[in-house]
Amino acid sequence: MPAFDHSLVTLRFFGSDLLPDEISALLGATPTASYHKGQELKGSQSGVVRVARTGSWRLDAERREPEDLEAQIFEILDQLTGDLAIWASLARFRPDLFCGLFMGSSNDGVSLSPRVLLALGQRGIELGLDIYDAEEEVRNAQRQQVIS
Repeated sequence: MPAFDHSLVTLRFFGSDLLPDEISALLGATPTASYHKGQELKGSQSGVVRVARTGSWRLDAERREPEDLEAQIFEILDQLTGDLAIWASLARFRPDLFCGLFMGSSNDGVSLSPRVLLALGQRGIELGLDIYDAEEEVRNAQRQQVIS
């Protein structure tokens, strides 16, 4: 089973009453990105300003080529508190781990050890896997060439 070409991983918290500084203090880390409900957010490319409908706290792992999902998960978790009581108090913010897996061929695969699954489960972190087809990236690039 070949590995995915590359992977992206982000730990995310969302909630109307989420205050990013409080999450940072509890977890013991600075987020990659965060905002509170009602904060004005300006699109980095579009420049369009919008108002956040909810609060958000996100921490990214470094991109891995080839994919190394388990290393990315521990890269994030190792920065944060291991106090499970704190994690339980954060459950109301629905913590999830967004994992983008980008295929390099038509039959890539990934597995996770019991150790990583236990670490996520103990912290109440939902695991989300978004899998992107290698052929789709080629089709998107071809569409962009036609449009240009």
